[in-house]
Amino acid sequence: MPKTITVHYYVKNDLEMLSATAADWITSAAEQAIAACGVARIAISGGNTPRRTFELLADPAQPFRQRIDWSRLQLFWVDERCVPPEDKDSNYRMTRETLLSKVSLPAANIVRMEGELDPEEAASRYESALRNKFRLEGAELPRFDLVLLGMGDDGHTASLFPHSAGLDSMMRLAVANHVEAKNSWRITLTWPVINHASGVFFLIQGASKADVLRNVLLGPYQPEQYPSQLIRPESGELRLLLDTTAAAKLPPAGSDGSGVLELTR
Repeated sequence: MPKTITVHYYVKNDLEMLSATAADWITSAAEQAIAACGVARIAISGGNTPRRTFELLADPAQPFRQRIDWSRLQLFWVDERCVPPEDKDSNYRMTRETLLSKVSLPAANIVRMEGELDPEEAASRYESALRNKFRLEGAELPRFDLVLLGMGDDGHTASLFPHSAGLDSMMRLAVANHVEAKNSWRITLTWPVINHASGVFFLIQGASKADVLRNVLLGPYQPEQYPSQLIRPESGELRLLLDTTAAAKLPPAGSDGSGVLELTR
């Protein structure tokens, strides 16, 4: 049955403005969740785009670090490469270097994907960790307070790549997904888990994303080709934080730098 979602997109002039806004959204989500239920559960993505956001969150000269009660934040990952945590390609390593090593986040609140293990074992262990942290029963899904996503220039998000087996997984929380184009294994949250979150936003930068982003939002529904189209939050709301080059093929934003799309799929 078709579902209508409201997509709010916000366009920033450069990486610094993009990253500062992302840091503020993460901080605000953490504050609201902690105020409401005493804990904030946030899932983050890796890659190059969020690096500056994490640096700003950790910077004592910025307001974000002081606003977060780190003892009440639980941090999860959306996906991970199947590499050891010290590997240069590890999403965990990037987050540790830019954020975790600089804030007082308790080790028990850091729930990483163990990319050094066999992929299937790593996915299974992460699913068990989610069930324990969220105290899930039966077919319950974890409800993250916020999920931060990126998007590749092939339309993938998390480690849900075009035409990969992970796109068909609806009963698992996390899966091992083989990426033929990169001849590698990844661990990823499944798209039903992402869609169940209280809040979801994409952080997208670069001219190489402009055409595919237009296709994802305004083209026909082809999630096997553009997995980012699978992200249709149950809340009915999706936010995109874009730089000007990534947003170049979308309808022009208003004078306040924002735009709205209503999508039915």
